Amino acid sequence: MMVGAALVAVPAGATAASWPTPTSSQPVSATIPVSGVYDGGMKRFYGTGALGSGGQNEDQDPIFDLAAGSTLKNVILGSPAADGVHCAGTCTLLNVWWEDVGEDAATLKGTSSSQTMTIDGGGARKASDKVFQHNGPGTMIIRNFQVDDFGKLYRSCGNCKTQYRRNVVVDNITATAPGKAIVGINTNYGDTAKLTRITIVNDSKKKIKVCDKYKGVTSGEPTEIGSGPDSTNCLYKTSDVTYR
Repeated sequence: MMVGAALVAVPAGATAASWPTPTSSQPVSATIPVSGVYDGGMKRFYGTGALGSGGQNEDQDPIFDLAAGSTLKNVILGSPAADGVHCAGTCTLLNVWWEDVGEDAATLKGTSSSQTMTIDGGGARKASDKVFQHNGPGTMIIRNFQVDDFGKLYRSCGNCKTQYRRNVVVDNITATAPGKAIVGINTNYGDTAKLTRITIVNDSKKKIKVCDKYKGVTSGEPTEIGSGPDSTNCLYKTSDVTYR
């Protein structure tokens, strides 16, 4: 069981290196709205009908849509996963697993600079692009999480029509190759990424970058302008990253 600031319920037999077995499976044909606390009991939810894509086409609907202040816990998202989970503001995801990430695993929307999305426990795999997408302002916290076969674990939106300063805190993450980057941020908008206890597995050539820096835009495509630790935006030391 992965441990951190909060205790996360992990099903019997699950460890940091294993994936939970769903208790049952439920097809979802229309987004499930969540207000308050939704405990999935380790059931697998997967899209069908209008939610049945799960590819990389934009503007898909999510499986779960969380109102501000909500918590989603003990859920497995199967395939197709559409656009995963949307958060309208401050929200918490506890022990949520994505077996095959669709467009994105989860997206923080909203408009408040004080909002915080916390992902504690769980894991994601088969993300051809991003796992966590940060479109609104505020802070995203990702801790006690594992990711396998991915593009980026986190991306601050590179070309949203309205751009903000965004912050991400990443702690106690195990990332297994193949993968491209742990985080991608827009330094021209003042984004920050604080990373600690990052473990990268099966990447002897160190192809997975820890912190990519971009010049974000409001139209067109962002430009990658660098990578690596610094004292302003990518806040980590090389000793915060372990390879095995």
